[in-house]
Amino acid sequence: MKYRTQIRWCLTTFPSHEFDPKYQLNFDIFIRSFYVCTFSFLVDDKVSSFWSFMFVLSKLPEFGDTIFIVLRKQPLIFLHWYHHILTLLYSWYAFKEFTPSSRWFIVMNLLIHSLMYSYYAFKAMKFRIPKFISVLITSSQISQMAAGCYVNYKTWQFKLAGITCDISYENVIVSSLMYISYLALFIRFFQLSYFRKPNRTKATKTQ
Repeated sequence: MKYRTQIRWCLTTFPSHEFDPKYQLNFDIFIRSFYVCTFSFLVDDKVSSFWSFMFVLSKLPEFGDTIFIVLRKQPLIFLHWYHHILTLLYSWYAFKEFTPSSRWFIVMNLLIHSLMYSYYAFKAMKFRIPKFISVLITSSQISQMAAGCYVNYKTWQFKLAGITCDISYENVIVSSLMYISYLALFIRFFQLSYFRKPNRTKATKTQ
């Protein structure tokens, strides 16, 4: 019922306030807000609800690659464990609150992780993988974090515009801080991994 009222308000408000940015709300804007402000995919769609729950549970097994890194005595970078722990905590928190915007976060995460773990699997099988593949994966991760920031920005915009949005300000702030930190860390990782110049001093010593 509240969404019918919201649609009616959007249609009647526009274009009477056409030149006032605060009231430039039409049906198209409502449709876009629906996908970040309504948790119907968790309530009305049992399939989406089930796989969303499976996604939340999958954050625990993802720690498996961390265990392998430790057992192999490989360096465990800050980005790795920070990303795993924070994503796990936020996923559980967001699912408990039925966060509408999480539909975007889940889809993006699944797509990128499918690509990433396929890459790891082929590497484990001793396949020679071109460097541009790893560059592509890291670039995709950066794009994912930027998209997450944008989704949170639009959610915040819709809430400030007075559109009914089934997500708390606290959730948007926590999610925004998380995605901003991820974006900064992944950009830094990209720079260190693909643009870092070789240490000439160290190379001289080894010669």
